[in-house]
Amino acid sequence: MSSDWPSLSWEEYPWVPKIPPEFVSTRVRQRHAGPYRAAVVPTIADRTIALPANITALAEDASAEIARFDAELGTEVAPFASVLLRSESASSSRIENLTSGAKAIALAELGSRDKRNATEIVGNVDAMRAALALADNLDDEAILAMHAALVARHEPTIAGRWRQEQVWVGGSDFGPHEAAFVAPHHTRVPALIDDLVRFGRRTDLPLMSQVAVAHAQFETIHPFPDGNGRTGRALIHAMLRGHGLTRNVTVPVSAGLLSETNRYFDALTSYRHGDPTAIVERLAQASFAATANGRELVAELREIRARWDTQVTARRDALVWRLADALIRHPVLNSATAATVLDVAPQNVHRAIAPLVVAGVLTEFTGYDRNRMWQSTEVLAALDAFADRAGRRSDSITVSVARR
Repeated sequence: MSSDWPSLSWEEYPWVPKIPPEFVSTRVRQRHAGPYRAAVVPTIADRTIALPANITALAEDASAEIARFDAELGTEVAPFASVLLRSESASSSRIENLTSGAKAIALAELGSRDKRNATEIVGNVDAMRAALALADNLDDEAILAMHAALVARHEPTIAGRWRQEQVWVGGSDFGPHEAAFVAPHHTRVPALIDDLVRFGRRTDLPLMSQVAVAHAQFETIHPFPDGNGRTGRALIHAMLRGHGLTRNVTVPVSAGLLSETNRYFDALTSYRHGDPTAIVERLAQASFAATANGRELVAELREIRARWDTQVTARRDALVWRLADALIRHPVLNSATAATVLDVAPQNVHRAIAPLVVAGVLTEFTGYDRNRMWQSTEVLAALDAFADRAGRRSDSITVSVARR
């Protein structure tokens, strides 16, 4: 155990239920009577991370592996950067039990609101893009912007605002008294975030350890009513990019965390008890799993694209080849998307789409005469296979919110 890392302390606050008492039983009211205890989160801006030598070495190896993965794809950013970012976003959402197939996510990106989970995952994609765009100036406003991008579609009233209410993890919606973890009182959030930003900007710490601790501290602060986990995992990528470890692509770290979510949540609990070792170890191990899975996805997509060269008959300078390249990023598209990708008028996209349909690369799936849409079943299958390899979450966790 790290001997100098502080654990949480606690402070009491009076509790006034948000849910009217007449809607719950007397037993429930009795269990949630009286004051509750909220976490007092220690500041960390100037602290040193002391870890066992083997964990320090593992974290350094993970940093090197992430840098290798990023460099490997550096010459092929266009086809794979958005794919890996979307895959990371979907995996991060799945940790929160928000699951959706690749086709539904692609449709949501085109504007469909038929599947709420897919819409939320697209919000996660937006949050990731915001995280990377703001990585060079990671401050409290950048974190608020990540959160706004994440939840603006489905929870606009809380988007990009620090919470003004008590939140807790587990237990009952009626009150925090039996919760597994009660986050700090909302009045403490701004100062704790300022402290976290100072910690995240330091350049004298081993990066993977710094990132893991910053993520755990963020999850402990729990600064939003909803979306803390996904924003906190976007923070990981903002720090990796901001400190220069990644430059080209998003390493799907959440896909590595997804396979053992119990260990991930246990590591966050250990951090709150004063030991950052487990969360550093878990993030490092997740990085190795993520790069392995990411390489498998990239290899499969390369094979698919190479196979199309033998299936499609067209001149080498034809529009069809540019659209074929774009299908890796846009496995579901309509005429408007194709026109944007090709930078041509919508009425001219059929010249690129038709040869792909004839070759079996694209399939029209709406059956409409107008507003038609096409899909690459091979690319969608590869993306779903990536998600399946990442594993499905078997445990559950609830986050409840109530006003004081």
